[in-house]
Amino acid sequence: MIPVTVLTGFLGSGKTTLLNRILTEQHGKKIAVIENEFGEVGVDNQLVIQAEEELFEMNNGCICCTVRGDLIRILNRLAKRKDPLDAVLIETTGLADPGPVAQTFFTDGDLRDKFRLDGIVTLVDAKHLAQHIDNAPEAKEQIAFADTILLNKTDLVSPAELDAMESRIRSMNAVAKLHRTRNAEIALDRVLGLGGFNLDRALEVDPQFLEPEYPFEWGGAYELPAGTFTLTVNEGPDPSMDVVLLPVKSLSESDLAAAREAAVLAFSDWETILKAGDTLLPSGTLQRLVFSAFPAEFAVRVARAGHYALFTQHHPEEFNATLKASAEGLKPAWSHVFKPDHEHDDEVSSVGITTPGDLDGKRLNEWISELLRTKGNDIFRMKGVLAIRGSNKRIVFQGVHMLFDAKFDREWRPGEARSNTLIFIGRSLDREQLNAGFRACLA
Repeated sequence: MIPVTVLTGFLGSGKTTLLNRILTEQHGKKIAVIENEFGEVGVDNQLVIQAEEELFEMNNGCICCTVRGDLIRILNRLAKRKDPLDAVLIETTGLADPGPVAQTFFTDGDLRDKFRLDGIVTLVDAKHLAQHIDNAPEAKEQIAFADTILLNKTDLVSPAELDAMESRIRSMNAVAKLHRTRNAEIALDRVLGLGGFNLDRALEVDPQFLEPEYPFEWGGAYELPAGTFTLTVNEGPDPSMDVVLLPVKSLSESDLAAAREAAVLAFSDWETILKAGDTLLPSGTLQRLVFSAFPAEFAVRVARAGHYALFTQHHPEEFNATLKASAEGLKPAWSHVFKPDHEHDDEVSSVGITTPGDLDGKRLNEWISELLRTKGNDIFRMKGVLAIRGSNKRIVFQGVHMLFDAKFDREWRPGEARSNTLIFIGRSLDREQLNAGFRACLA
């Protein structure tokens, strides 16, 4: 089986730095890298050193939530390679709970036979973790599930602060191996080849660990004749709801399990928008029901008699939603309430900016300095690749709260468009203000 290492840690802890160290070591291994970004534009793929390793990027959601289907697809692809891999590295977004990622390797039968979770490596930002550890549940989960913890950026705090932080970490996870690091410098045998994820301890942390989280809260299977039915939805907690309707061979446990996994994959794909009066088809694709008035009715057209499974983002009771034949509601022959995905802080968001052209270096410095001075506490993470007028090299910048670092990278390649890609992740970000400030820096 192929060993898999999960690199996790809160925003700005040094995951990409560690990843680059692994990729540049002369270890002679064939490694595939799977990256997940919380932001709406991809930056990390430009920051990871492009060695001979295969790099897969997922930036349409958090790996522990909406993109689990993408993760399963990529891993199955890797398992079919003619040239076998020595290892897989998964770098999660800084806002990911590693628990659901680890669950994937125990609850998905196909992956369980092909991959072995070697360990979870968590990086901790010694300078900034204290600002998040009490109000960011993801930071606690990342520490709690770790097999190895790197207390990173030790050069930015005092020995007394390091001792206090290590004591706090030990109170949350007393069995993980803990190493103090600077710039994520560590021998590879301390983060790779750990020998296996400790499932027993994971169950101590979360007794429901092996109960997977799903991108839907409810599923029901109906035995339907050919014809047209009506899905009626009343006012609920959201102005929309994602659903998947698909045919299922029978109500057997294996067929229902296959339908469930098909729904997981569909929930990670692009959705079709349906408004009241539109037709919901048993296509097996994600369809988003949008409500503007209530009750909202959607036609459900079934061409062939048989069993059909409906999976809904929210529990139907929250919307008093009912599938009807004429005026009578239909009861599902099978139904199940699923453990829903964990939720992130609603105030934490990302703002991505992608703009061609060159920047004025002086105006850029002034804008970044003012941004850090006034909004630094709310900006958990910022990073990007920039084109500066008068320079033939890219500038790569990274920032965590008030700390900011920028350096020249490689030269722009012949024919490569000079463009700027950057991402801000933080609390209560003002999208219009950030975009306007950045545009003002264009040369």
